[in-house]
This record gives sequence, C-alpha cells and structure tokens, in this order.
Amino acid sequence: MSDASVFDAVELIRRKRDGNSLSGEAIKWLIATYTDGGVSAEQMSAMAMAIFFQGLSREELAAWTKAMIATGQRMDFSTLSRPTVDKHSTGGVGDKITLALTPLVAACGAAVPQLSGRGLGHTGGTLDKLESIPGWRAELSNAEMLAQLNEVGAVVCAAGAGLAPADAKLYALRDVTATIESIPMIAASIMSKKIAEGTASLVLDVKTGSGAFMKTHDDSHVLAQTMVEIGSDAGVKTVALITGMDTPLGRSAGNAVEVTEALEVLAGGGPSDVVELTLALAAEMLAAAGIEADPGVALASGEAMDTWRAMIRAQGGDPTAPLPQPKFTEVVTAKADGYLTEMDAMAVGVAAWRLGAGRARQGDVVQASAGVTWTASLGDLVHKGQPLFALHTDTAERIERAEQALADAVKISPQPASPPPIVLERIS
Repeated sequence: MSDASVFDAVELIRRKRDGNSLSGEAIKWLIATYTDGGVSAEQMSAMAMAIFFQGLSREELAAWTKAMIATGQRMDFSTLSRPTVDKHSTGGVGDKITLALTPLVAACGAAVPQLSGRGLGHTGGTLDKLESIPGWRAELSNAEMLAQLNEVGAVVCAAGAGLAPADAKLYALRDVTATIESIPMIAASIMSKKIAEGTASLVLDVKTGSGAFMKTHDDSHVLAQTMVEIGSDAGVKTVALITGMDTPLGRSAGNAVEVTEALEVLAGGGPSDVVELTLALAAEMLAAAGIEADPGVALASGEAMDTWRAMIRAQGGDPTAPLPQPKFTEVVTAKADGYLTEMDAMAVGVAAWRLGAGRARQGDVVQASAGVTWTASLGDLVHKGQPLFALHTDTAERIERAEQALADAVKISPQPASPPPIVLERIS
C-alpha cells in the first residue's frame, strides 16, 4: 500500500467529497506528495473544501496529524533531567499569560519548551512582546534550546521551519480558499507542531468569545475536545481549559505594555484575572508533568521572577533595561457615571492593532511601544470624564482610527454586574 501509484489525488478528493473515509496510507501519501509538489495547489484546495464540509473522523485526523509531523523533524527532550510540559493558547486580546507562566512552571521543577509565534491581526504574538526587551532574540538553534532548558528550565522562542513544514504550506492555502475555519484542520495545524516539538505533556488554553478565533462556547468545546483527542492518540498527555475572551485579559493589550503587566504578576501583583488564569494553567501543567508543587508559593517567593531574569538573559536580553516608551499617548475618558459591565475584547484588540501593536500581513513591522491600557475592570465603578483608556503609539495619525474602534467598546450601567468566570470548562 506504500506504492505512490496506488493513490490518485482526484479519486481521494472524490471520496472525501462524497463523505467517505480516507485510509491512513492514503492520507500519508497525500500530505507527503503535496509537500513535495506532486499534488497541486488546486487539488489540495479541493480536498480542503471537501474536509471543510465533510470533516475528518478521529482516525483520519490522527493519521492527518501524524502525516504532517512526518514531513519534518521531531525534537527530542529525552536527555533532560526535568519532565517537559508546554502550554498553547489559541490567542486573545491581552493574552500575556505565557510571559509569566513559563518561568513560573520552570521554577516549580518542569522544563517548559514554549515555541511561540508572532501576532497577526488583533491578537498579539508572544514573540513580538518579548522582542520589546532590549537585546532579546527569538531565534534559537535546537542545541541552544536544549542547553537553556537544562540550565534555566524555560525557553520561549520561535518554532523552526523544520517542524511540520506541511502545516505552513497548507495554512497558506487555507488562508486563500476560505477553509481556515475548518475545526479538524485547525486542530491538526496546532497539534502537529506541538507534538513535533517533543513535549511529553501539553495544556491547551482555548479561548472563546468576541476577541477569540472561536466565538462560541460550542465551537471552542469541539476544538478543545478534538485537540485533546489528537494529543492523546499521539501519546502526549493533553488537557484543555476553555477560557473566556469576551473581555480582554488584564489591563493592557500591546507589546511592551504587556511585558510590564507580566512583570507586575511576577513581582506578586498584577490584575486579578491574569493572576488567576496564570495559576490555573500552572497547576494543570504541573499536574500533567507529575510535579507536586504550589505555583502560588513560587510566585510569592520570587523564584519565578528569578527564572524570568535567567530566561531573558539566556536569550541575550537585558531584564533590567527600560522598555520602549511611546512617542504619543492619548486618553479616552468615560462617557457616563456607573458600573463597567462590558468591555469588548475585539474592539480593544482592533484599537491596539491600529495603533501599531499588530500586523495586517506576515512580515509587517510592529511598534514595541504601541498598545492600549485601561484603568478599570468589569464591575468597577467609574465616573464621567475619568480616564478609561490610554492609547500608545509612535505614529500620531494612528490615534483617530484607534479611538473609532473603541467608540462602543464599553458599557456603563447603573447597576453593577459580576465579571464572568475566567475558566469555563476543563476537558481531558
């Protein structure tokens, strides 16, 4: 069955279009041959659309993910003395959790190989945030990554092109064929890279709400369940938390402003929602790695901050250097007296993006100092005219459009309302 002549792309497309299953060998051939150029973009576009409408069974999805991994290298952390555990977030506004979480979990005894990406659109990228630290570099060789995990226990760096190269090619195709929203292919895209990364256990933070890729809890549940199944089928201990993203996390969205907030958390302060989610994910990661430790103790003792400083220094950064400051700051005030009952995550994310914190297309340059900060959280009492948002940018002409994005971002009501829970569901 391994002979390529057994398979024909058109016949496989027809099978999936008509709702039939593809064998593991057929999927392996399809992915490998597409990556090598033997299956055309037109043919894979048709297959992607067939999968969009017909889906993939659990068996097909396991085979699809395995085939994507097989197109590249797979990292090996078996020489490390610590158990490995990673976290992946599907992305949201103000989601700076990785910054404090990675050194926190490492301070508790795990090795955390956090391969991250850059932002696109309204959701910020972890690498963009860290690159606001003078000297810090994202690109590490595998040898450098292993050495840092041995010495520090934590690394946040760019994923190499050698991990699941089929994914990059397929993602670009899906982007221009209206098949990005296919849950099976989203799940395979994320999990192929995470499994190829070589971690023994994985905790997923699947966002749901206006500022998330998945807008509804039902869709987020399906995606989380699908990824947990893929991980389990591949021998990676996988747990998912579904967390709310109708409201942005913390009190900042951008690059340097989010690093500042993460440092507040590591220093024992920071917004309560950021602290709560950081500790919840840390507890899940430590449990998955089989480590009995209280992350709250490591946070309070300063051990997590020490690990942060070591992690930044190991990648050429200066943890004591001042972060970039914006050339221009504009304040947006509250329009009424009352309680803050809504803050739209998407609107805040778009404002930060328009200020220069994000990019419209891959390769765009971002501003390290750009972003939005705010002074009140859900449930807080605010007064008309008090500062509510601060808009930060190096480009003054960006401010007007950012203000437009925030025009209807908040709701102020006479009666208080309790903020929704951060963690909505756990799937294992």
